[in-house]
Amino acid sequence: MHTQSLSLEHLIRPAAGQGGHAPALFMLHGYGSNEEDLFSFAGELPADLFVISIRAPYDLEPFGHAWYSIDFSADKGKWNDVAQARESRETVRNFIREAVEAYGLDTGRISLLGFSQGTILSYALALSYPEAFRNVVGLSGYIEAEMLVDGYREKDHSHLQVYASHGQLDMVIPPAWAQMVPGFLDELKISNTFEEFPVGHGVSPDNFQSFNQWLSRRY
Repeated sequence: MHTQSLSLEHLIRPAAGQGGHAPALFMLHGYGSNEEDLFSFAGELPADLFVISIRAPYDLEPFGHAWYSIDFSADKGKWNDVAQARESRETVRNFIREAVEAYGLDTGRISLLGFSQGTILSYALALSYPEAFRNVVGLSGYIEAEMLVDGYREKDHSHLQVYASHGQLDMVIPPAWAQMVPGFLDELKISNTFEEFPVGHGVSPDNFQSFNQWLSRRY
C-alpha cells in the first residue's frame, strides 16, 4: 500500500471503514529480515486496525536489516550493541509519532507486535514509554533491561497488556530467557499472557491464532 514519506521505510494496511483516528499496530521484524516479513500477517489481523510494518534502520550484507548489531564472535558469544539498540528505540519512537500524525491515528490505541530482535525492541519501547502504548505482542523474544530508559521502574505501566510467546524448540533464543518475561512484567504490574508452542524460532499457525484472538479483544 502507498505510504507517506517518513523517516523509516514502511508498509501500511489502512483500517477498514475508519474516518480517522484508527487504532494502530506497529510491526518490528527480526534480525536480518525486512518489513515484508510480519506484514504477511496483515490480511488476517482485525480489519479495524491500521497496520504499519517498519523496516529496521541498519542494513546487513548481503541483504536484510537490523535494529542493532549482534556480534557473533566465538570468543564473545552473542553480544548485543546496547548503545545502538537504545538509538533505534528512539528512532522508532520518533517514527511512531510521525506516523500517528501523518495517518491520523488514535494516540490512545497504539500497539506493538515484534518478532525476535523486533520483540526485544518492542519491550524496550513499551517499558520505557508506557504512556505511549496499549498492547505488546512479543513473539520469540525477551526483555533486555539494559535497553530500557533509566528510571523506567518509577513509571506507571499498569494499563499495558502483553502477550508473549516462544517456541519450546527455539535454538536461536533460549526458551529460558523468554520464560523470565512474565515475572519481569508482574513486578511492573503489567497484565500478561505467556504461551509456549512446540516449534523452533518461528510462529506456528496455533501461535498466530492465539495472539490474533488476544489482540482483537484489547484495543
